[in-house]
Amino acid sequence: MTENSTAVTVEVVDPIATLTLRAPQRRNPLSKDTMRTATRLLRELDADPQVRVIVIAAEGPAFSAGHDLAEVAGAELDDQREIFGACSDLMLTLHEVRQPVIAKVAGMALAAGCQLVATCDLAIAADTARFSTPGVKIGLFCSTPMVPLTRAVGRKRAMHMLLTGEMIDAATAADWGLINQAVPADELDRAVAQLAASIAASSSATLAIGKRAFYDQIDVSEPAAYELMSETMAVNAVIPDAKEGISAFLEKRPPVWSDR
Repeated sequence: MTENSTAVTVEVVDPIATLTLRAPQRRNPLSKDTMRTATRLLRELDADPQVRVIVIAAEGPAFSAGHDLAEVAGAELDDQREIFGACSDLMLTLHEVRQPVIAKVAGMALAAGCQLVATCDLAIAADTARFSTPGVKIGLFCSTPMVPLTRAVGRKRAMHMLLTGEMIDAATAADWGLINQAVPADELDRAVAQLAASIAASSSATLAIGKRAFYDQIDVSEPAAYELMSETMAVNAVIPDAKEGISAFLEKRPPVWSDR
């Protein structure tokens, strides 16, 4: 299945969907319309029982240069609220969809583009990729990118990126935890495909439970996290795929998932 829009496409090759930004001549800006389209497509993929993993990719030399500054320039306050509200909706949707989402970063990811990478559940980048939150240099502090960036790399490293706007390379991004892995550019496709296939081999029901559980527990106290996760594991243990997986392990055979 393939669907096209002006700047975003989604292609589903069961069980993996790839959502691609396709405005390379403009470095794939995250305009309001692009963000709203991507959000809609993600929600449609969330409802597709055949899709187990989503990959976010981009055409051209940049993953995304961030917000469309031509759209931001001169916009009144209510319009600005719509633009940044659409951005927040997209980022929250990335965590709300049941499938794990992998960022496939072949080029620069700046400002809201860096935010997009930081928000995805996983990220693999070419070793030539670069990352920055340069808004401070143009008087527009990267406040919304700060949200996932701080959670990904920690306070001091996030503040360094936010206050200086300096670029970091892919090796540094991997060391800091912004991405999972930096690979040679000619190995990026293979590395992402292998990761997606590895994840897709598991029960989609179990993946959905695990992803939701991760974000439910990550920002609460340790006692609250254990209370939440004890209940989550108990509920998980009685679903059909957990029973099948445990039986298959004990019987030394491959599991047959029903995705329930």
